Amino acid sequence: MTGPAAPPSPRILIVEDDPTINQALADRFVAEGFTVVQAHDGPAAVAACAEHDPQVVLLDQMLPGFDGLEVCRRIQAERPVPVLMLTARDDESDILVGLGVGADDYLTKPFRMREVVARVRALLRRVERATELQHPAEGVLEHSGLRLDERTRRCTVDDHPVHLTPTEFDVLRLLVREPGAVLHRDRISHELWGWDDSSRTLDSHVKSLRAKVGNHRVRTVHGVGYALDDGLGR
Repeated sequence: MTGPAAPPSPRILIVEDDPTINQALADRFVAEGFTVVQAHDGPAAVAACAEHDPQVVLLDQMLPGFDGLEVCRRIQAERPVPVLMLTARDDESDILVGLGVGADDYLTKPFRMREVVARVRALLRRVERATELQHPAEGVLEHSGLRLDERTRRCTVDDHPVHLTPTEFDVLRLLVREPGAVLHRDRISHELWGWDDSSRTLDSHVKSLRAKVGNHRVRTVHGVGYALDDGLGR
């Protein structure tokens, strides 16, 4: 009698124009049990994403054809897919642009292979948790002009639709569920990625979120975390 079938291996699209780095990443993810699809430029990445429907995308920011930001825009327009952006510059403006077009996380070069694998696995776990939480009991969260539909993952601010990236939506949902409470940054990071955020990833997401919903709505408690204010400036 045979046992239960093994779950299918997760499929990752690796987009990197440097053939040595691309192959090194591919070899590591194959060794980790992934099915790997490779692309080396912007147009090939968009085509590969449409053809192979990956569960996660590892995306270099600088690419021939068109860059990783444009790749991210195009693939996120087709369907939400977790994207880990690789960038050679640890510049906040570059990072915010990447997060703004739909990247869920980023790593700066040079990076350690084990950290890349860990972050990809964290993104996949987050998708799995989000899928498990999608049930009919979920509904609409509202607070001080913010309205979040958990089923459609749409947000309105003062009755105006606002496009949030997947991570921005999840951060805001955590805050709206406990308005006024200060959520420790480690708690938010664990909810999002399954680990403490020792980089500026969470800060960058929150900064981008503030620009969309209003700086006055999300309060920073320095050294602790973030809280949702009532938006009235009191």
